[in-house]
Amino acid sequence: MRLLRIGPPGGERPCAVGPDGAVRDLSSWVPDWTGAALDPDALQETAARLVREAVGLPAVDPAAGRVGPPVRPGGHLLSIGLNYRAHAAEAGLALPDEPIVASKAPTTLVGPCDDLLLPPGGEKTDWEVELAVVIGRRAQYLPDPASALRHVAGYATGNDVSERSWLLERGGQWVKGKSFESFSPLGPYLVTPDEVGDPGRLRLTCRVNGRMMQDGSTADMVFEVSHLLWYLSQCMVLHPGDVVLTGTPAGVALGRPDQPYLRAGDVVEAEVSGLGAQRQQCRAVVLGGAEADAPEVAAAPVRPASSARTRS
Repeated sequence: MRLLRIGPPGGERPCAVGPDGAVRDLSSWVPDWTGAALDPDALQETAARLVREAVGLPAVDPAAGRVGPPVRPGGHLLSIGLNYRAHAAEAGLALPDEPIVASKAPTTLVGPCDDLLLPPGGEKTDWEVELAVVIGRRAQYLPDPASALRHVAGYATGNDVSERSWLLERGGQWVKGKSFESFSPLGPYLVTPDEVGDPGRLRLTCRVNGRMMQDGSTADMVFEVSHLLWYLSQCMVLHPGDVVLTGTPAGVALGRPDQPYLRAGDVVEAEVSGLGAQRQQCRAVVLGGAEADAPEVAAAPVRPASSARTRS
């Protein structure tokens, strides 16, 4: 099943793609894609009901409105660092012995086509296409990695945007460089595990102004998804709606000789095979008095999930 949320920020309605390919409004069934609605068993029941009753639900045209993040904001956002061998190599760093974990502020979570806000004074804002994992069932002290995937609601395309000057040059705390508003575009879809198959065989791509910058595979991960979730459950409680960004492949601006960091007007397009594509336009935040200008949100069409074969 493919889940999405459509509407203005704070007013999104839970939707899903029906068996006929039409997007259906499920707000009469679930209040939102959050909490108990994300439990894997509940999602299976919803999927079965959707097959039977989709034609009785209101159809929604994603092109006519904003697509929000596929899960309601407010959960914990976690970012895994240096989890691709080629990315660690381009950064000139050794592979980690254990997962590197950073938090991101909940206000970073936005829709897949919302503007990417470049912070005042930020000169090194960088893209990071990633496979995002959304938790569907509480996880704490899981006994082994083999049990971890039973706690997954689904997978989504993510962009773990980072401002390198705050991340690397101002005390070395990654949370600072990853917590600016709009720095976690997610979606368009949350795709349930039965439609994804092996999360270790997915292709990730990122283009900036049409130029391919990243083209990698989750097969290059140092720690696979099941290990990451098991590991995180040993040091924190994972709740439904929490999002784990599992690392980025090679090709970020930091690892390139010319370091072409993002500038106002740039367009970033990220995609994970089978999960759909997202597109952000970069906009510089202009301070007006005490607060920054409010972010603009896009009413952009949802691009269908790529039919390209996965890479190993």
